[in-house]
Amino acid sequence: MNNKRTLWMTSLLCLVPMIFSALVYSRLPDQIAIHWNAAGEADNYVSKAIAAFGLPILFLLINLLLTKMRMRGDPENEAQTRAKAGWQIYVWTAPVLSVILVPVTLLIAMGAEIPMDLFASLLVGLVLVVCGNYLPKSRKNGFMGIKLPWTLSDETNWNKTHRLAGYLYIAGGVLLIICNFLLSNTIARLSVTGVVVVALILIPILYSYTLYTRGKAK
Repeated sequence: MNNKRTLWMTSLLCLVPMIFSALVYSRLPDQIAIHWNAAGEADNYVSKAIAAFGLPILFLLINLLLTKMRMRGDPENEAQTRAKAGWQIYVWTAPVLSVILVPVTLLIAMGAEIPMDLFASLLVGLVLVVCGNYLPKSRKNGFMGIKLPWTLSDETNWNKTHRLAGYLYIAGGVLLIICNFLLSNTIARLSVTGVVVVALILIPILYSYTLYTRGKAK
């Protein structure tokens, strides 16, 4: 019942931006940008009907697909997994993105001065901070988290790796947020973002493998 209730809530939230879309529809241009390149320049457009109403429906479909994938990926521990901290991030990803990205896209189409490269980097930083807060609370499972052969085979390795990754994600997210306000150059912001992302991928992997090799040497 809780799973179905959450699915209904997240699905409805995905469609909430349609209310805003209906209110501003007459003010929208015929073509609306939905994708921007690294320099923050629009490079892909769709009709205003698709942007206003199709995007929320797309996020709804993504929400349904992710839920189905999770249930298939961890069917034996579904009730237990649902209680895990990381599950809260997972189920709310699509609806939160819908509520944020759809209105922002339409506002830009109506002339609002929102630099997409800065907005995207800030969003990534915020996501990293949120994920970093939950990673240390995630118990070993086969569906989400840092799934490496060494973390999945050893609960101690899993816990230590996710604890370290949690600190790194929070630090990386805060660094991105600060740098995006301090750096005015797009290339500089993208460079910092790239370095942070690579570090957040490689450091937990190397740390987990180091724990594994040390355990074998004992």
